[in-house]
Amino acid sequence: MIRRIALTVALFACVLICNPVTAAETNSHPAVPDGFKPMFDGKSLDGWKVMPESAAKAWFVKDHIIVGEGDKGRSYLTYHQGDIADFEMILDYRFPGKGNSGVSIRAQDDETGKRKFKSYHVDFGHVGIGKQVLGAWDFHTPNRREHACFRGDRLVINENDEPTVTKIEDAITLEEINKGGWNRVHIIARDNNFKFYINGKLSSEFTEHLPKERRLDKGMIQLQLHDPGMIVEFKDLYLKVLDD
Repeated sequence: MIRRIALTVALFACVLICNPVTAAETNSHPAVPDGFKPMFDGKSLDGWKVMPESAAKAWFVKDHIIVGEGDKGRSYLTYHQGDIADFEMILDYRFPGKGNSGVSIRAQDDETGKRKFKSYHVDFGHVGIGKQVLGAWDFHTPNRREHACFRGDRLVINENDEPTVTKIEDAITLEEINKGGWNRVHIIARDNNFKFYINGKLSSEFTEHLPKERRLDKGMIQLQLHDPGMIVEFKDLYLKVLDD
């Protein structure tokens, strides 16, 4: 009997070792990273605001997860804590099916009327600006050039808004992104430099040298729901505002 129990324990231990379960694959709540504060209480959308208000039913909380479920059109869940300039943000996202989403940063109302908001946007989508869209920086800047900065790109924008693109060594690959499962995103916005990491590896980066009056210096943080009929999920969202 003792031998049988020992064998059972050994087999169970082997299963755990051979099939490790990460925090991103469960509903566990990992410790808050040093220096970061939670953006989501796990129970409600307190501290967040849906834009436009007509899309309020598209965003809700289920099983400690923020869910965006598209019905009529594009909407944003905005972190309602004022305009933010320099920061680091960590979150986990998942698409149960196909979809297009992301995080808009330094978002501001678009005075041109071409978009609802102008922003710099990290893209999680599988459709949109090109085959490398998943892991790209997307420029929602209708009053200036809307650059391409795809997964694996390091973009430098000079003072005349002209781009130079080089490749990132050891950038994350599509195969390293968990399709249909949870992925961890880390965004760093510091002055004129912007980095986008997925699962601990740099995906894309840009630096801009435009005059300050032509840059987006601060603004809202927004989770995006891009298309009707899609679902995107977020959890474990943390923010660290960086000092000047």
